[in-house]
Amino acid sequence: MSERNVFEVLIVDDHPLMRRGIRQLLEIDDAFLVVGEASSGTEAISLANRLAPDLILLDLNMKGLSGLDTLNALRREGVSARIIVLTVSDSRSDIFTLIDAGADGYLLKDSDPEVLLDDIRRGATGGEAFSTQVAEYLRTRGTQKRSGAPFATLTERELDVLQEVARGLSNKQIAAGLHISEETVKVHIRNLLRKLQVRSRVAATVLFLESRGI
Repeated sequence: MSERNVFEVLIVDDHPLMRRGIRQLLEIDDAFLVVGEASSGTEAISLANRLAPDLILLDLNMKGLSGLDTLNALRREGVSARIIVLTVSDSRSDIFTLIDAGADGYLLKDSDPEVLLDDIRRGATGGEAFSTQVAEYLRTRGTQKRSGAPFATLTERELDVLQEVARGLSNKQIAAGLHISEETVKVHIRNLLRKLQVRSRVAATVLFLESRGI
């Protein structure tokens, strides 16, 4: 954060009109200073490393690198900024996947502007930054875990990967079979281990087999 206690913000969205709208919203509040705008994930990574913002507002569905890929890359690069996903997607699988990948918040673009600004401010200061619907999904997810239904939190692709892991396939074999990159396989495995609250592929396999009575 700057010496004036202003949060320096990087906006990442591939739609110029949306970037302008977000900038105008943030300019209402003296607590924010937009220091950069990126129209792609690749540009976001470069700017984040150069500008070292306090907060990154990240779109999910972008051309080229997706929001998820961009988030993973930012964390691998050691970017310490708080990262809040700002998107139109209220899909449970998107929400769970981005939160598990390290997003600090998840806000919906169709939120009321005043509410959205409050949520962004709360997230910038270290608090929770979830739209009402998103927060409800996350509470429901917690209930599912406690009730013994951990697999309900996995996306279809994560279940596909887990099934291949249970067959004893390597990351390379899984990537070839599902027509995705090995890096994507690693991301899915990391996410599903976190969701299942286990630390190894073996433990995940045991849970998977037990759930199917094997």
